[in-house]
Amino acid sequence: MPSAYQYMAMWYRKVGREVHERLMRSVLIKWRKEPAIVRVERPFRLERARKLGYKPKQGVVVARVRLIRGPFNRRRPDSGRRPKRMGVYGITAWKSWRQVAEERAARKFPGLEVLNSYWVADDGIYRYFEVILIDCNQPTIQRDPLYSGICGREVPRRRLARRLRERQRKLIEHLKKTLLPKLKGTSTA
Repeated sequence: MPSAYQYMAMWYRKVGREVHERLMRSVLIKWRKEPAIVRVERPFRLERARKLGYKPKQGVVVARVRLIRGPFNRRRPDSGRRPKRMGVYGITAWKSWRQVAEERAARKFPGLEVLNSYWVADDGIYRYFEVILIDCNQPTIQRDPLYSGICGREVPRRRLARRLRERQRKLIEHLKKTLLPKLKGTSTA
């Protein structure tokens, strides 16, 4: 039997598309008038936040980050050169939108550690992400086994700078499962 969060995820994906779009129109109009980085009381997509480690307790903060959409534009050079060497088109950004949002939230809240983030919404101008941050100095966070590995004294701070997010962690786990047995098998044989 599906849980409440699974029902929420199903509604978000399939059932409530038309209703969701009408609801989002009014929500996005309100969000556009707010600052670019806002601390929110509770996450907009609760099922996604809970999946990524959010708990409604002291020391866990959710911030909504607004980014301007559009391609990675570079200024056209003033001095003369042939068009091929202008270096304006075909340039892609090195960072994902999600990583940029996490970095901006970490800069806004310097005492907090980024736990994870997820996409919330898009409109014609902006892209919105919600970033889950935790306060490692909070006793409730230090006692929680889910967060103690992140906030332990032996673990260095600034996980964001080392890019230890959900996607990277899953990739590392996948590589350990697939490559390590193969390497062990070749070394012993």
